[in-house]
Amino acid sequence: METYIIEWLSLIFRWLHVITGVAWIGASFYFVWLDNSLQNPPQWKKDKGIKGDLWAIHGGGIYEVAKYRLQPEKMPETLHWFKWEAYTTWITGMLLLAIIYYLGADSYLIDKRVADLSQLQAIALGLGIILGSWVIYELLCSSQLAKNGLVISALLILFATTIAFLLTQLFSGRGAYIHFGAVIGTLMAGNVFRVIIPGQKALVAAIIEGKEPEAKWAEKAKLHSTHNTYLTLPLLFIMISNHYPITYDHNFNWLILLAITAITAIARQFFILKHKGLHKPSILIVSAMATLALAILIAPKQIMPSVTVKNIDKSQLTVQVLSIIKERCATCHAKSPTDEVFSVAPGGVALETMDDIHQWAPQINARSVQSHNMPFMNKTGMTQEERNTVARWLELKDQAGN
Repeated sequence: METYIIEWLSLIFRWLHVITGVAWIGASFYFVWLDNSLQNPPQWKKDKGIKGDLWAIHGGGIYEVAKYRLQPEKMPETLHWFKWEAYTTWITGMLLLAIIYYLGADSYLIDKRVADLSQLQAIALGLGIILGSWVIYELLCSSQLAKNGLVISALLILFATTIAFLLTQLFSGRGAYIHFGAVIGTLMAGNVFRVIIPGQKALVAAIIEGKEPEAKWAEKAKLHSTHNTYLTLPLLFIMISNHYPITYDHNFNWLILLAITAITAIARQFFILKHKGLHKPSILIVSAMATLALAILIAPKQIMPSVTVKNIDKSQLTVQVLSIIKERCATCHAKSPTDEVFSVAPGGVALETMDDIHQWAPQINARSVQSHNMPFMNKTGMTQEERNTVARWLELKDQAGN
């Protein structure tokens, strides 16, 4: 029953996390597009203090949107703020992190092959890295170094590289990736809470008091907003990365994480420029080529059976494979799993009969033979000889054409 309750909590908070994340990132995308798409207004609008405007059509209606250079002629009674999308995304994300990776640390976060940690140690390290990363980021962005774009960019890249490598030396690949995402999400939500919203409040307060807003708030807000803009696509990848062990379960998973972060951030640049009327398809082409190169570089080497299959008794080999799969895989992949983490088969994949094994043979080959993605963190202790036995059976199956 405990597992069942945890699964429901995971479902609810993942659902809420996705909803609020869509709202936050959608609003961010919209305002970046809006700001970059504003056109030079006619003189009579400039006389009213309007910096730029645009016309749009959506949902059967025509909209006119204007941005003031500093302040409107009269402050409106209702001014809409965009902040709770960010806050609730971060809150639901941290709750989801606690439910899946901290309550289930022994299954999802701790990999004894990487580091022999206790549950308490793993949780403390995870939270410490998230909080520590935010503190270091704030200090860097508040220092004089932030005034030099190249210097702050180089330092942040070095910082990200260090965090990615450190996480993969402490946690499972999946746990490391999700913590890297938690670091990014915390920095982004922190930017909204610590800089962007206070800057907007300072602007409104200055307008109401008839004072000129301080330039430092606008400069800080611009810097942090720029960071958030380029971090959105990397964060979206990490949100779905748990479905793709080809990335997080690789020996060089930290480099793959950094490469995908860079590729997606570069791809974001294409859309930012496009909003400004600058069409640079070469950016997307370079991103696509980099993705293809990455896929080729990390492709698993084809593992060939060490013994020819010609002299193998097929029926005996089939019995061996069924026994291996039942012992090593069916603890999770069964209609009624015996593993304490799952109440139903992950992904709906059951591996209890030879028909099941035939049905999922390509996935078994990809996840358990060509790579060691499964069993998950090798909880059931599948040996290399057992993987070789499955490989021989798969080759024999392919030769027989069934």
